[in-house]
Amino acid sequence: MAKIEKFEDLEIWRLAREICQKIEFLIQNTNLKTNYSLKDQIDRSSGSIMDNIAEGFERNGNREFIQFLSIAKGSAGEVKSQSYRAFDKKLITEEQHSKLNEIVELEKNKIGAMMNYLNNCEIKGLKFK
Repeated sequence: MAKIEKFEDLEIWRLAREICQKIEFLIQNTNLKTNYSLKDQIDRSSGSIMDNIAEGFERNGNREFIQFLSIAKGSAGEVKSQSYRAFDKKLITEEQHSKLNEIVELEKNKIGAMMNYLNNCEIKGLKFK
C-alpha cells in the first residue's frame, strides 16, 4: 500500500463522504425531510462513518485505527437499516433505497478489507503519516 499522508487520501473516507452527500440529497429532495427523527438519525449515522475513519486515521497506529473502522462499519450498517425504514415509510423510492444500499454495502466491504489489511500488517502500530 502506498504511503498515505492524510485521511482525505483514503478511498474509504472519500466513499463515506459520497454517502453523506447522497443522504443530504435525499434529505433535501424527498419526503425524508418530513420525518425529523429519521432524517436526523440517518444524517448522524452517515456522518459517523466519515468522522470515525478520519479520527481513527489521526490516532496512534493501526490498533486504534481498526477500532475506529469497526465503529464506522457499524454506522454503515445503521445507514443501511435506516434506508429500509425510510423506504418502508415511503419517504424514499425503491430506486433511491437500492442505490443507497449498494454504495453502503460497498463501503462496508472496503472498510472490512482495510481492517483485514491492518490486522495482518507485519508492522504493528503502523502509522500512515
